[in-house]
Amino acid sequence: MILERNRGSQVALLLVVLLAAIAAQTGAQKSGKLTTTGTSCASKLRCNTCIQVEGCGWCLDIDFKGQSRCYQNGTQKCDNQWFPQNLEKILLNEELTAESSGSSSGFSGSSGYSIESGSSGSSGSSSSSGHFSQNSGGSISGSGAHRSSGKIVQIQPQSLKLSLRVNQKHNLRVSYSQAVGYPVDLYYLMDLSKSMEDDKQSLSKLGDKLSTAMKEITSNFRLGFGSFVDKVLMPYVSTIQKNLISPCDNCAATYGYRHSVSFTNDTYKFIEEVKGAQVSGNLDAPEGGFDAIMQAIACRSEIGWRNESRRLLVFSTDAGFHYAGDGKLGGVIAPNDGECHLNAQGEYTHSIYQDYPSISQINQKVKDNAINIIFAVTANQLSVYEKLVEHIQGSSAAKLDNDSANVVDLVKSEYDKISSSVEMKDDASSYVKINYFSSCLGNGTPVATNKCEKVKQGTKVTFNAEIQLLKCPEDPRDWHQTIRISPVGINEYMEIQLEMLCSCPCEHSGSQGYEANASICNGHGTSMCGICQCDENHFGNKCECNAMDINSKNGNDASCRADNTTLTDCSGRGNCVCGTCDCHKRPNPEEEVSGKFCECDNFSCERNKNQLCSGPDHGTCECGQCKCKPGWGGTNCGCLESTDSCLAPGSTELCSGHGACECGVCKCTATEQGRYSGRFCEKCPTCSGRCQELKDCVQCQMYKTGVLKNGDDCANNCTLFTPVGVEKVEIEEHKDEQICTFFDEDDCKFMFKYSEDGQVLKVSAQENKECPPKVFMLGIVLGVIAAIVLVGLAILLLWKLLTTIHDRREFARFEKERMNAKWDTGENPIYKQATSTFKNPMYAGK
Repeated sequence: MILERNRGSQVALLLVVLLAAIAAQTGAQKSGKLTTTGTSCASKLRCNTCIQVEGCGWCLDIDFKGQSRCYQNGTQKCDNQWFPQNLEKILLNEELTAESSGSSSGFSGSSGYSIESGSSGSSGSSSSSGHFSQNSGGSISGSGAHRSSGKIVQIQPQSLKLSLRVNQKHNLRVSYSQAVGYPVDLYYLMDLSKSMEDDKQSLSKLGDKLSTAMKEITSNFRLGFGSFVDKVLMPYVSTIQKNLISPCDNCAATYGYRHSVSFTNDTYKFIEEVKGAQVSGNLDAPEGGFDAIMQAIACRSEIGWRNESRRLLVFSTDAGFHYAGDGKLGGVIAPNDGECHLNAQGEYTHSIYQDYPSISQINQKVKDNAINIIFAVTANQLSVYEKLVEHIQGSSAAKLDNDSANVVDLVKSEYDKISSSVEMKDDASSYVKINYFSSCLGNGTPVATNKCEKVKQGTKVTFNAEIQLLKCPEDPRDWHQTIRISPVGINEYMEIQLEMLCSCPCEHSGSQGYEANASICNGHGTSMCGICQCDENHFGNKCECNAMDINSKNGNDASCRADNTTLTDCSGRGNCVCGTCDCHKRPNPEEEVSGKFCECDNFSCERNKNQLCSGPDHGTCECGQCKCKPGWGGTNCGCLESTDSCLAPGSTELCSGHGACECGVCKCTATEQGRYSGRFCEKCPTCSGRCQELKDCVQCQMYKTGVLKNGDDCANNCTLFTPVGVEKVEIEEHKDEQICTFFDEDDCKFMFKYSEDGQVLKVSAQENKECPPKVFMLGIVLGVIAAIVLVGLAILLLWKLLTTIHDRREFARFEKERMNAKWDTGENPIYKQATSTFKNPMYAGK
């Protein structure tokens, strides 16, 4: 029970340490004096977490006195430090099998992407110098500089070891050259439903041509053959007994997939097998081609795929395909396991037991076995398969004639496309990021790409793989991984044995800097990388505190708190070590936390203009409060205590009597007359001043108007000044002039200015008043009347014109109708006489 409580205390102590480290990092960011990397370094408390930050190193000195053992390289002095660098060691580097003398490497010495075997980095701890080589792309050549006799090599180098730090990029040079006469295995997988009968006959006739065409490319060529229909289940095929035996005229029984010819260079055998294969039939339009592709790839030994060959699978059909999930229609729910299930006769035995493969399963199988699929399909299905190839690596789709007569040209054309293109892939985990750069066949600056086109046999193409470790896995067992970089469709790869530099050697037993039960830890802990890792019964920087002493521990906690109202030790800014607060160190050496309970600091005082206590000339920060120097005051020491700066020259009144002096600056007030302004509150633009007093005298003296214009009133009352006429009144502020503007009884505007120089009053007035132009009212009235009359006459004339036009149109229409009348105009067409005449039909004229 006691031990559990002690462990709980240790956990709480560790949480306090971590929170304090975060607070220290935040404070450093606010100070703005360190870079982000430097701040991140200082927040790390252990060597392994320190070196996982880019640019950080760990000081191993036992008597370390600095702010933080983890620091940005070069920012503090340390005699013994751990600063690992990326390291590359080539293990196997055989020459490429075929390389033309005029091949292009794609990299120049000045491009910045070439990584040559040169100076090597170091992965051991430094000694007295304390620094590792700063060459981030160290490379050590290994064994295997010559090609093994008879072995085909298309990628270089073949194997290497690589040690990487987090977020430190490493450039790796990868070369590829397609060997001349590289072996080719071509497996022809054909849909043998009834609609493909004529295609089968064409293929049997063109077998020789296909073999001849491929042997023109490579002498080491082999053919294989297989066929498919669909699952023998409803609703894919008819399950009536007679239809199971013969689903159509001259048809064999339906089957899922059948492997007929293993790889052979015997063209005659291939032709005979194709001729002997019988077509079959099914009910629905899609076929079971995915089952056949999966088995043709998974059954490597049964089919006969070679390890060192370019593997082609030609998929020929005129229909669509079933995929994962369609098996449920026939009652098949077991997913496809991706394994080989062929019997001795080459027939797929699990067709009715497993669902169709998914597109992703096919893609994964293709990538794992480096196979290029060529979908040779008829025109009505080409668009579907063109979308399918986007999801299957290294595949292509091409149009097949209805009778497959163009199969030879199709296969040769698609092979040329595949073989003339090189695309790099890798199987790196999510912790590692690889970017590829190349100039392909040019000599320019490499660009970001992992694919080069139009590459001929024997031509060397070089890629630069930029490898970066994004973060360290949580499980140390994942710190060693194997990555394979290979061209798509080629069963060759470059193997990278990756070591992630996620821990320090001094953290492991038997290494320098590791000592169990170290004396520096008072025999109660392990010294690792310069710090003590205490056992479960002790704590403190040197393991000097005994956690088993419960009474002492409680007493120690209380002595690290200012009063009984808080449960936080050392104000949350330090560690309670044996009853004494050990305040946290700050990343910025100029900042420190102090006090018995770590309650004080010299960096959290009020700032002025982004300077602590307005700068060192004004005051200093002591325990969170600004202590001002003589002559300065205020909470941020930004206020001058002297009032001399608030006195206008020649004045003894602060702020001219119109304001208060605060921090050596006048704060002007507003009165009923107006608001004062200016450095000494000496100006009042909105105040009337003496304008009203001087108005009458300016009017009578300058313009002979106003209340003093009569008799001798002007001469008797205006004796203090005589205004000077100016064309335009403009004030000069440095002369303390005031401007006045008024309107007289004629609504004319006049302006003048005045200034006082001691007892002398100077007035300058505008020579000519600004009067509005006179308006001729009679002319305006007569003009309005004339306009009304004219508008009325115009309206009458317009009305008369419109009525005349209308009448003429009506008369013309009347005349037209009268002229078109078919009855005699001399008689009334509606008149009838009053008498009626009847004739006796029996009357004979007697």
